[in-house]
Amino acid sequence: MKIENQSKIDDYYQALLDKNPDYVGVFFVGVKTTSVFCIATCRARKPKKENIEFFTTFKEALEVGYRPCKICKPTENAYKPPQEVEKAIDLVRKNPKAKITDYQLKTENISPIAVRNWFKKHYGITFHAYQRMYRINNAFEELQNGKNTTKTAFDSGYESLSGFGYTYKKLMGKSPKNNKNQEVILISRLTTPIGAMFVCATQKGICLLEFTNRKMLETEFQDLQKRRNATILTGENEHIIQAKNELQEYFEGKRTSFEVALDPVGTDFQKLVWNELLKIPYGTTTTYLNQAKSLDKVKAIRAVASANGYNKISIIIPCHRVIGSNGELTGYGGGLERKKWLLDFESNLQQTQLDL
Repeated sequence: MKIENQSKIDDYYQALLDKNPDYVGVFFVGVKTTSVFCIATCRARKPKKENIEFFTTFKEALEVGYRPCKICKPTENAYKPPQEVEKAIDLVRKNPKAKITDYQLKTENISPIAVRNWFKKHYGITFHAYQRMYRINNAFEELQNGKNTTKTAFDSGYESLSGFGYTYKKLMGKSPKNNKNQEVILISRLTTPIGAMFVCATQKGICLLEFTNRKMLETEFQDLQKRRNATILTGENEHIIQAKNELQEYFEGKRTSFEVALDPVGTDFQKLVWNELLKIPYGTTTTYLNQAKSLDKVKAIRAVASANGYNKISIIIPCHRVIGSNGELTGYGGGLERKKWLLDFESNLQQTQLDL
């Protein structure tokens, strides 16, 4: 919401003048004279106090018409892990079988409390829970490749088979001995110019790409696990790495289509609708009615619109390119302000390319 408390406004304005990193993500400041919004550490020239207003989320700034600042990139950098969190994550990636303790974090000049707080806020889990998921995913892959359970347990840093078995079953739903037909959905996080996102993938391809603050996200995770009879664990595979690279190119204006393999989870009808979405050209829009006509499902236009709403792979399956017959923006899980941003971004880039 817009900040009205004068004491907070004074505090935030001083933080803006000081470029105080402790306030990154705490507030977003809209500059009335330029129609852009920034984060606390922005290097741009500081506006006068009477020309600014503060918001608690970047969505609120977008909703009232502010654009992200090109200097501080607020929607991306506000939710990017701070340097010490990045260092902690890097420790886990480089030591997938080891348990990173608070003592080890401190020896690396990393605050365990800061890391815990960031993970709780942005992942919804503790740092140690994140580590356990990472280690169990690594163990799962080794067991799938035929490695002995006992050796896998002790190589993964567990001091007993029972401790390994308990944690493995708690996360995977099955004991290590019964993992042969078990599937895993990997999940990773990325930042984009319009907010942080979660990306999930099976061995076949991407099955989810959603903004981290999307409503009903927990329900989507549960649905994925139930339909795939799989467990979601922290990690990355080639599909997630490719998706991250392609999304970066998309937001840099270097890519207008995606090549990463997809593994959408839904009914046959929903998949039919989503496949039609993939045919909408970059920089253009269609209507729910035209989409229904293309599918020869005019009498089922509401079902077509509903299927669009159940799309779990945002941006790559471009449901943001479907608008109402009257030209109005309707129905987007990531929020209408993001839908508008994506459409404007694609349209402007396409026009720039045509002008060249």
